[in-house]
Amino acid sequence: MATLAVTNSFSAGTTIVAADMNENFDDIEAFVNSTPGVVQEDIIDAVGDIIHGDAADSVAKLAVGTNDHCLVADSAVSSVGLKWAVPTDTTKMPLAGGTFTGAVAAGTDGVGVDVTFNTTTGGDLMLWDASDKALEFTDSKITMGNNLVEEPQIKDYSETTNAIAGTKTAAFDVALADGNVQTLTVGAGTFNIGIVGALASHSNSLTLLLTNGGASTATFVAGVNGGGGNAVHWAGGTAPTFTTSGKDVVCFTSFDGGTNYYGFVGGLDMSIPS
Repeated sequence: MATLAVTNSFSAGTTIVAADMNENFDDIEAFVNSTPGVVQEDIIDAVGDIIHGDAADSVAKLAVGTNDHCLVADSAVSSVGLKWAVPTDTTKMPLAGGTFTGAVAAGTDGVGVDVTFNTTTGGDLMLWDASDKALEFTDSKITMGNNLVEEPQIKDYSETTNAIAGTKTAAFDVALADGNVQTLTVGAGTFNIGIVGALASHSNSLTLLLTNGGASTATFVAGVNGGGGNAVHWAGGTAPTFTTSGKDVVCFTSFDGGTNYYGFVGGLDMSIPS
């Protein structure tokens, strides 16, 4: 550190005059303002201000940053080399936003933890329950988007049943998107019933609880009812005679994505034995 030098020195018995003292005070002020290693308190304006080097043998103030920000080196910030920034750590999950580019582990091997994935709807969530080793959903469905699920073992499952509204007396379509098990009531008339919504190049099936099927002269076809699709294939090339007033169980299956359907009867005039 530099040594303070004053213009006037005094010894015992010397008469001290104001002008000499003022010169010395000026020397002290100049020393404080220009000498490296000596910092004036008034450079600080607020709690949290930081004094930093802005050049060789020179200091300056960096104003206090935003709450929860941290101080990082940044050579692009001219004459400062520092800046306040949001903390980042590539080994930690971001608190909000961000993209994971590597594997994410919850818990450790043999010591699992529950993980909850929330939706934008209050109360709807997906939970990985570590103790039960199971995914649990508060919503009513898992949507796979026609993607493959390999090697599942399924227990205690059920299928959605769709009730087609009204009594049909004119051409219409049964949509597989509404379910693979459906109920249908028909009335008098001659018309086509199309089976639509098959997944191309895959096996598709439909189970139909048909009420009063014999009341109409209906023809089941692959695809939309008026689209010229193939009529359903029946055993021996002959469509069954459905019950005029009663319930029949009829099944349809396609092996080529809905181009051709093969129909068979699960039971005609299904009723409780008397």
